[in-house]
Amino acid sequence: MSEAGASETVDSRMDIHQILDYLPHRYPILLVDRVLNVVPGERISALKNVSMNEPFFPGHYPHHPVMPGVLVIEAMAQTAAILAFKTMGSKPDGKSVYYFVGIDNARFKRPVGPGDQLIIDVALNANKRGIWKFSATAKVDGLVAAEADLICAVRPTP
Repeated sequence: MSEAGASETVDSRMDIHQILDYLPHRYPILLVDRVLNVVPGERISALKNVSMNEPFFPGHYPHHPVMPGVLVIEAMAQTAAILAFKTMGSKPDGKSVYYFVGIDNARFKRPVGPGDQLIIDVALNANKRGIWKFSATAKVDGLVAAEADLICAVRPTP
């Protein structure tokens, strides 16, 4: 690996403090703990550590805790948002909102529960007139838990 390639790998990781600069989400809806790798304009890998302390587990389900599928999709959308902002070379500024506007081909392959580490891979497929299209996969232990095609849009706040 070249020296430039090595620095790209080091610089492409993001800790929670850096993620907070790119996502307006906060507890309890912030669902990305670390970015493992990001290549602006192409792809991103991130992780979500799933803990028994998540606020949804007491009600979903008390005797067999399962992370709601909609929140797995939301974690994918938040990961896609980081990729979009990195691609644009900007951060949220309060003058616009990054909306989740569509989900296609969503499939849930296995449940996600306490103690799982969700690895989220998102690829940028297209960006035209502020509409972003992504392919996303969430895995646990190398096995697909969920996958979907996501459509998002950046729009000025009213």
